[in-house]
Amino acid sequence: MRFKGKSVIVTGGGTGIGKETALLFAKEGARVLITGRRRDKLGEVKAEAAGLGLEIEFTASDVSREEDCRAAVNYALGKHGKVDVLFNNAGVLHPGVTHETPADVWDRTFDINVRGTWLMSKFVIPHMIERREGRIVNNASIVGMKGFRALAAYTASKGAVVQLTKSMALEYADKGITVNAVCPGTTMTPLVTEGYLKRVSEEEGMRFMNSLHPMGRLAAASEIAHAVLFLAGERAGFITGSMLTVDGGWCAK
Repeated sequence: MRFKGKSVIVTGGGTGIGKETALLFAKEGARVLITGRRRDKLGEVKAEAAGLGLEIEFTASDVSREEDCRAAVNYALGKHGKVDVLFNNAGVLHPGVTHETPADVWDRTFDINVRGTWLMSKFVIPHMIERREGRIVNNASIVGMKGFRALAAYTASKGAVVQLTKSMALEYADKGITVNAVCPGTTMTPLVTEGYLKRVSEEEGMRFMNSLHPMGRLAAASEIAHAVLFLAGERAGFITGSMLTVDGGWCAK
């Protein structure tokens, strides 16, 4: 029960890494609020948690919309009286090389991946400053560290999250707030199974993605969730501005 009594917000909490992280926080005693655009998926996570004897609240929210972010933070404050941890996880991925990426795809990718991270942080940070305590973890991806071909918008957006994480860490280091990022390798989530693998043959796609990781496999969403909880926990109290790669050795290549 490492997070007993803690209030946690997880964006993009309806599927994948967000869902697994929310469930793990709840198992560790946290009061969890998940947000996302699909109310049905959020409701499924709430029901799954209830089946495990856990409680997870949800509110439908688009992180690219300023008022949605403000409302989500206010909802958490109204329910729990504080926000101890923010996991900026919501993200979208649209494959495409630079010159073939439509402007609306580029803009939407940055709106969710970067603007959403900034907006949720913008509304949470004043409350953390007031209490002189807080943990923010951003989902930055390994491709924000290394770059990757044919993912121009996604790679650029995750690189921006890396730099935003560092800037925020410096801005709030003396105010009791740590800001770090988890940088997953390819992870078995709907972003991969319903996105990339539908564009290529599943066998070919899995063989290629496995080859990127020296361990020869993809990450499970739960493995990324455990890394997020580490960065959000008391034992990571002197860690800020760090990019924790959880990538099966990919970044070391």
